[in-house]
Amino acid sequence: MPKSPQSHLNPRQPLVVDTTKLPRQPGATRALKRVVPAPADLNLELISIPEGSDLELDLSMTSVSEGVYVSGTVRGSLKGECGRCLNEIDSSFAVFLKEMYAYEDSTTEETTDEDEVGRMQGDLFDLEPAVRDAVVLTLPTNPLCRPDCPGLCPECGVHFDDLPADHSHEEIDARWAALRGLTDAEQPDAQPQDPQKNKE
Repeated sequence: MPKSPQSHLNPRQPLVVDTTKLPRQPGATRALKRVVPAPADLNLELISIPEGSDLELDLSMTSVSEGVYVSGTVRGSLKGECGRCLNEIDSSFAVFLKEMYAYEDSTTEETTDEDEVGRMQGDLFDLEPAVRDAVVLTLPTNPLCRPDCPGLCPECGVHFDDLPADHSHEEIDARWAALRGLTDAEQPDAQPQDPQKNKE
């Protein structure tokens, strides 16, 4: 039995694409260039694509015998915090996207699993799942503000960039901690010599 889409696609949604003007002749191509608002939850714990920020799609649609093949680049902005020093990250990204969208009632209904290829509804297909996969899978789990970020001093929490090169923290054995505040002047004087011994 042919698989049917879970929900009806709305052509007004920014990531829903209408292929009416793309001939269903294998080899026919059409550019797909648009700027759309980023959907929610494009993120990992420390980094994300802000919801509603611009996603630039620079894609190409190509008709193939079983559907439409989409490939190209998605660009946008990243915000988050460095996993070493907690400084703010504000940068851009570019990821390559490629996805096949099968025509309704094509032989892919029988030859592929439901989640193996995208499915079209008439002349429409939804780019959001492919964009989400392409973007989120490339996000770093431990983002850095720069590759050589030295991080924070584990003792005082100050960024190593703001500390002198010879910065260190003296480690004192806990058994001697009570003597840490003593100065030479506070230390007990040496025992006085016996004057009788001097006479000898």
